[in-house]
Amino acid sequence: MFNRTALSLTTLLAAAPVLADEVNIYSYRQPELIKPLTDAFTEQTGVKVNVAFLKQGMVERLKAEGDRSPADLVFTVDISRLAAVVNAGFAAPVESDALNTNVPEHLRDPERRWFGMTTRARIIYASNDNVAEGEVTTYEDLTDPKWKGRICTRSGTHPYNIALMSAVVHHHGEDGAKAWLEGVKTNLARKPQGNDRAQIKAIWAGECDIAIGNTYYLGKMLADDEQKAWAESVRPVFPTFEGAGTHVNVSGVALVKSAPNRDNAIKMMEFLASPKAQEIYAAANFEYPIAPGTQAVELVQSWGEFTPDDVNLMTLAGNRSTALKITEEVDFDG
Repeated sequence: MFNRTALSLTTLLAAAPVLADEVNIYSYRQPELIKPLTDAFTEQTGVKVNVAFLKQGMVERLKAEGDRSPADLVFTVDISRLAAVVNAGFAAPVESDALNTNVPEHLRDPERRWFGMTTRARIIYASNDNVAEGEVTTYEDLTDPKWKGRICTRSGTHPYNIALMSAVVHHHGEDGAKAWLEGVKTNLARKPQGNDRAQIKAIWAGECDIAIGNTYYLGKMLADDEQKAWAESVRPVFPTFEGAGTHVNVSGVALVKSAPNRDNAIKMMEFLASPKAQEIYAAANFEYPIAPGTQAVELVQSWGEFTPDDVNLMTLAGNRSTALKITEEVDFDG
């Protein structure tokens, strides 16, 4: 189901004639996050960018439109959504030296059907008042009995948590992942609920002491007058898997197989992977740029350095069904 803005825009895109100086994007990312990028691309190339914002149903829309789709590129958040576009057969491989140079291998599809643009880490938010420095350092620590009744999180079936769970499956196998999730469930302070911001608010309210969430929410909350106090009650902790790194997820782009403006689309993909665009995009959402030599904004850097887990995200996408099955077997949300 699309909102009216997305439906009307995609309808207009489908009805519009194909022009040589435009590129059409279907995006799960909100318009205000994309506009600085599209404006910079148009300024640099003269190519007009049309964006249809979709809350959900991108694969279904592409199926309904078939080869008549006006879409050239899709922007998505989360590896599962990228993999869904790939697995449905809508993403075309792209061979580009610029993309291969600027996008690290573990942040692009091995078959070049999608490329990462920015990353965010799924970390632990710790209470400044009730959690000592160094008290929690790994994802495995979340099962320690000392955290019983002290952990908050959103639904285990949310794509962000399923991606994390897919990483647990990768590092510990199916049985180990199930034992881990059972241990986390035992330590929950309340039934999983709300979004990532709600978990930080719960720490501020004294409902729990640690929570699982994406890094960029902290930046967004610090910039919000109402939520700033909630954010200031916690500090980010970058946990690792034992013998590995911190779990990261990705926002990415894929070329649609039937793209009517293929050349412009590839030109935009290469622009998106450039250091200039990377830093624009990352700054808009407090994320981490991935091109060599780029840096996150000062606030994000102040949270500290970490070593990202370097498992290829398509490997994690392959674990998604197992991760979801375990989450349902454990009845994590129950």
